[in-house]
Amino acid sequence: MAKMVGSDENYPGVIRSSNIQGEMGARGRKLVEAIGQNRRALSTINRNILGAPPYPCVVHKRGVLTEKNAIASKIPPVPVHRPITRNFAAQRVTKQHQPLLVQETKSPIKSVVPNASQAEDLLHIIDVEDNKPDGDYPVPMSVQHTVAMVKEIDRMDAEIEMEDISEEVVGDIDSPDKKNPLAVVEYIGDIHAYYRRTEISSCVPPNYMAQQFDINERMRGILIDWLIEVHYKFELMDETLYLTVNLIDRFLTIVSVVRKKLQLVGLTAMLLACKYEEVSVPVVEDLILISDRAYSRQEVLEMESLMINTLQFNLSVPTPYVFMRRFLKAAQSDKKLELLSFFIIELCLVEYEMLRFPPSLLAAAAIFTAQCSLSGSKKWSKTCERHTNYTEDQLLECSKLMVFFHQKAGNGKLTGVHRKYSTSKYGSAAKSQPALFLLDVNF
Repeated sequence: MAKMVGSDENYPGVIRSSNIQGEMGARGRKLVEAIGQNRRALSTINRNILGAPPYPCVVHKRGVLTEKNAIASKIPPVPVHRPITRNFAAQRVTKQHQPLLVQETKSPIKSVVPNASQAEDLLHIIDVEDNKPDGDYPVPMSVQHTVAMVKEIDRMDAEIEMEDISEEVVGDIDSPDKKNPLAVVEYIGDIHAYYRRTEISSCVPPNYMAQQFDINERMRGILIDWLIEVHYKFELMDETLYLTVNLIDRFLTIVSVVRKKLQLVGLTAMLLACKYEEVSVPVVEDLILISDRAYSRQEVLEMESLMINTLQFNLSVPTPYVFMRRFLKAAQSDKKLELLSFFIIELCLVEYEMLRFPPSLLAAAAIFTAQCSLSGSKKWSKTCERHTNYTEDQLLECSKLMVFFHQKAGNGKLTGVHRKYSTSKYGSAAKSQPALFLLDVNF
């Protein structure tokens, strides 16, 4: 049987010997030549489709003169044409020089087709160091571009690393509560996203008092200041106070109330808020007693029916309290910051002009103002900014008003909030110094 010559497409770049050993006649040689031509044609097609062989190879050829080898070694190899990725560029620059293997074999070639291990020995990747020419040849442009590209990549990486170090990291505020089922970590993001979408429904027009003919914003402030004291005396939950104020404002937006019925509106709103939030609800007689028996039981029940129907039984609205809890967690607050923040935002409940700010903005501004009061400088972290969706500039207008209310909290007639937070139970938060430097900050 005759031995057939292997195809060049399996070993691209390898030149085979022209002598074919074995028992092969003229007819066999013609058959082999025909097959070889066909296979070379296919390999040519493959090269047209796939491109040139990616790596140059060392040529082993029996009978090559030493002079020719020396001349060939001076000719710089053809530069490799392949996409310059970062790894490939670094490989080309840093790989050490490996000399070309020129092997002269004096023994006759016994096999035309090399095996797999021999084929691997024949292949050699040309490195950048191999492209270093003698004095007669300039440095190829591809090598110059590769070196420049690697240096530029290293410079950009160094700049990015410096930016990452200097940039503040936004922390995961819910990771400590992942094992607490009451924290509902899986849903807390969706819950507060819903609060942000629906908080507009809990807001009232900032000028709704214009439609009231017998009461004004000063009377509203007196009522809420009194209700804060009632809330403190009954030791009710914080949520109850914020919902009470919200029910009063929403009801007064729709219904005109005479002056002598305004206190009844406040008591009824607190009764409804207690039924919604509290476990133990104060009885109607207690509310009548604390109002110095200004109203009867029947009047309270009638006002309750009117108010709940006017509000269409909608008591599930986001108040500043729900945002306060979330934002305090983002601020990693301690007890001192928490009490001062609640003191500032309760001052805002009394003020009619603060109705123009949404609940989430009030909560964020109260925490920002409290942080400034305690630290003596502006302090608003990236974590707070992300979870509140408010920047310092967006909070500054509201914070300036809060500083003004804090400054005059102990003076005037409406001092219920100041007296409440001057007690040891609330850490004497009212005695903290206001952040007066915020008043001088320009937008």
